[in-house]
Amino acid sequence: MNNQYKEELVELLRTAAKDAKLFEAVLRDILTPSEYREIANRWQIVKKLAMGEDQRAIAQDLKVGITTVTRGVHVLENSGGGFNQMLSKLVARK
Repeated sequence: MNNQYKEELVELLRTAAKDAKLFEAVLRDILTPSEYREIANRWQIVKKLAMGEDQRAIAQDLKVGITTVTRGVHVLENSGGGFNQMLSKLVARK
Protein backbone atom coordinates (compact mmCIF):
# COMPACT_ATOMS: atom_id res chain seq x y z
CA MET A 1 0.00 0.00 0.00
CA ASN A 2 1.20 3.46 -0.84
CA ASN A 3 2.50 5.30 2.25
CA GLN A 4 0.80 8.49 1.09
CA TYR A 5 -2.56 6.69 1.23
CA LYS A 6 -1.86 5.55 4.78
CA GLU A 7 -0.87 9.08 5.80
CA GLU A 8 -4.05 10.48 4.25
CA LEU A 9 -6.15 7.92 6.12
CA VAL A 10 -4.48 8.80 9.42
CA GLU A 11 -5.06 12.51 8.74
CA LEU A 12 -8.71 11.81 7.87
CA LEU A 13 -9.21 9.94 11.14
CA ARG A 14 -7.30 12.55 13.15
CA THR A 15 -9.47 15.34 11.73
CA ALA A 16 -12.70 13.38 12.19
CA ALA A 17 -11.75 12.46 15.77
CA LYS A 18 -12.24 16.08 16.81
CA ASP A 19 -16.01 15.53 16.41
CA ALA A 20 -17.40 12.29 17.89
CA LYS A 21 -20.44 12.14 15.59
CA LEU A 22 -18.33 12.78 12.50
CA PHE A 23 -15.77 10.20 13.60
CA GLU A 24 -18.48 7.57 14.04
CA ALA A 25 -19.94 8.43 10.62
CA VAL A 26 -16.51 8.07 8.99
CA LEU A 27 -15.95 4.71 10.70
CA ARG A 28 -19.34 3.50 9.47
CA ASP A 29 -18.42 4.57 5.93
CA ILE A 30 -14.97 2.96 6.02
CA LEU A 31 -15.84 -0.28 7.79
CA THR A 32 -18.43 -2.94 7.15
CA PRO A 33 -20.76 -3.60 10.12
CA SER A 34 -18.83 -6.82 10.76
CA GLU A 35 -15.46 -5.04 10.75
CA TYR A 36 -16.81 -2.37 13.09
CA ARG A 37 -18.03 -5.03 15.57
CA GLU A 38 -14.75 -6.93 15.31
CA ILE A 39 -12.64 -3.85 16.04
CA ALA A 40 -14.88 -2.95 18.98
CA ASN A 41 -14.47 -6.52 20.29
CA ARG A 42 -10.68 -6.33 19.91
CA TRP A 43 -10.62 -3.28 22.15
CA GLN A 44 -12.79 -5.05 24.74
CA ILE A 45 -10.49 -8.08 24.59
CA VAL A 46 -7.41 -5.94 25.22
CA LYS A 47 -9.07 -4.10 28.10
CA LYS A 48 -10.21 -7.35 29.73
CA LEU A 49 -6.79 -8.93 29.31
CA ALA A 50 -5.14 -5.86 30.82
CA MET A 51 -7.45 -6.24 33.84
CA GLY A 52 -6.27 -9.85 34.23
CA GLU A 53 -9.39 -11.63 33.03
CA ASP A 54 -9.08 -15.26 31.93
CA GLN A 55 -8.71 -15.79 28.17
CA ARG A 56 -11.39 -18.48 27.93
CA ALA A 57 -13.83 -16.39 29.96
CA ILE A 58 -13.23 -13.44 27.63
CA ALA A 59 -13.82 -15.63 24.57
CA GLN A 60 -17.07 -16.92 26.04
CA ASP A 61 -18.24 -13.49 27.23
CA LEU A 62 -17.60 -11.79 23.88
CA LYS A 63 -18.57 -14.84 21.80
CA VAL A 64 -15.25 -14.90 19.95
CA GLY A 65 -12.76 -17.65 19.30
CA ILE A 66 -9.90 -18.27 21.68
CA THR A 67 -7.47 -17.47 18.84
CA THR A 68 -8.97 -13.97 18.65
CA VAL A 69 -8.29 -13.52 22.36
CA THR A 70 -4.79 -14.92 21.95
CA ARG A 71 -4.17 -12.30 19.27
CA GLY A 72 -5.02 -9.71 21.92
CA VAL A 73 -2.38 -11.25 24.18
CA HIS A 74 0.20 -10.79 21.42
CA VAL A 75 -0.91 -7.20 20.87
CA LEU A 76 -0.36 -6.47 24.57
CA GLU A 77 3.13 -7.97 24.40
CA ASN A 78 4.10 -4.96 22.24
CA SER A 79 4.60 -2.38 24.99
CA GLY A 80 4.93 0.42 22.44
CA GLY A 81 1.80 -0.56 20.52
CA GLY A 82 -1.23 1.65 20.11
CA PHE A 83 -3.53 -0.30 22.41
CA ASN A 84 -0.94 -0.26 25.20
CA GLN A 85 -0.48 3.46 24.74
CA MET A 86 -4.24 4.03 24.92
CA LEU A 87 -4.56 1.85 28.01
CA SER A 88 -1.83 3.94 29.68
CA LYS A 89 -3.58 7.18 28.76
CA LEU A 90 -6.92 5.94 30.06
CA VAL A 91 -5.41 4.72 33.33
CA ALA A 92 -3.63 8.07 33.76
CA ARG A 93 -6.97 9.90 33.46
CA LYS A 94 -8.50 8.00 36.37
